[in-house]
Amino acid sequence: MEKPAKIAPPRGKLGILTPGMGAVSTTFMAGVELVRKGKAQPIGSLTQLGTIRLGKRTDGRSPLIKKFVPLGELKDIVFGGWDIFRDNAYESAANAGVLNPQDLEKVRTFLSGIKPMKAAFDPEYVKKLDGPNVKKAKNKYELALKIKEDIENFRKTKRVSRIVTCWCGSTEVFVRPEEVHSTPEKFVEAMKSNHPAIAPSMLYAWASVTSGVAFANGAPNLTVDIPAIQQLALEHEVPICGKDFKTGQTLMKTILAPGFKARMLGLDGWFSTNILGNRDGEVLEDPGSFKTKEESKLSVLEYILQPQLYPMLYGKMCHKVRINYYPPRGDNKEGWDNIDIFGWLGYPMQIKVDFLCRDSILAAPIVLDLVLFLDLAQRAGMKGIQEWLSFYFKSPMTAPGLYPEHDLFIQSMKLKNTLRWMMGEDLITHLGQEYYD
Repeated sequence: MEKPAKIAPPRGKLGILTPGMGAVSTTFMAGVELVRKGKAQPIGSLTQLGTIRLGKRTDGRSPLIKKFVPLGELKDIVFGGWDIFRDNAYESAANAGVLNPQDLEKVRTFLSGIKPMKAAFDPEYVKKLDGPNVKKAKNKYELALKIKEDIENFRKTKRVSRIVTCWCGSTEVFVRPEEVHSTPEKFVEAMKSNHPAIAPSMLYAWASVTSGVAFANGAPNLTVDIPAIQQLALEHEVPICGKDFKTGQTLMKTILAPGFKARMLGLDGWFSTNILGNRDGEVLEDPGSFKTKEESKLSVLEYILQPQLYPMLYGKMCHKVRINYYPPRGDNKEGWDNIDIFGWLGYPMQIKVDFLCRDSILAAPIVLDLVLFLDLAQRAGMKGIQEWLSFYFKSPMTAPGLYPEHDLFIQSMKLKNTLRWMMGEDLITHLGQEYYD
């Protein structure tokens, strides 16, 4: 595969639209503005702080990623979004309680100017939430057309030259792929008939992709992970990626599990439980939404450890995941893991992990990296599923029939090699034999 013939420069403003203006998106918006004002550092962002090795280890070439590839700059980002509540971004951030009042006060005026557009929402898909700031239409197709109008109005009024949409809304109830998801034509007919398999997040995906807008899915919903949207992404030359931001407990699994496998250590069981008290925790109290999240979280170990190849080590592993809504904890999620491993001669050992993390603090830099990389991909003429961005997701999207790669270290290598490929640099395999010839 040849590298892109030319990557268009990032001229003009870059619009970022977030369906959902809750804890994650407002933490992202506030953080970007604090960094722009020189009041904070973009910790956790690969695009802002990461370097990339070029050539041999002896060459000493390791530029910042943002100096190596033509990414959009933070100063050019403009924010917008939709939400079922009327709170502006400052009010929403204050309600979420992620950032302290002192930090919020520094960007209060800026955040207060970001007001949510009316959301396309249906309580059948997120049963624990409801709000007044909701669009009305006779069917889902008309709702999707209204979202397209919002996108165009945002493009014109904010004078942005490019737009990326990143789903930061709640986890919807579990939806299985159906025939109505198979082609763009069937998808449109299903929207017009209010088919129950067409979830609100899919309306945003359809509206964005058919407007030429790249789309990232931060929740475990199907959303863009269906043939209809994927075909539209190719036709409209739009990059898409998902799904489900890899933040707390699953991030730890994709760090630890590859280590066990690399050293051929066996796994009897992995029990994971979480407590969290934000809106995400409240939504996941509903069994339908939890089912969607559970499917995403459970798949990780199967794909990393490959029990079909290593039945002696992983063929009988027991993997359990629990999530409990506990309001006093707010956005500061706590994840406990009990890991039962075994080593030489089958002797058992245990590992305990207690990760007291801040969900939105971990998610915000993921949003930043995804929107900047998707914008880069679109300017490079890359379209459809962007598997190289698997690094950021619990349940990465892949080409049909291709199993996802969950190992964080392989994902990181894939991402950086994609950037090298885009810029015409040699890919790095870490063979290193040339140093000893």
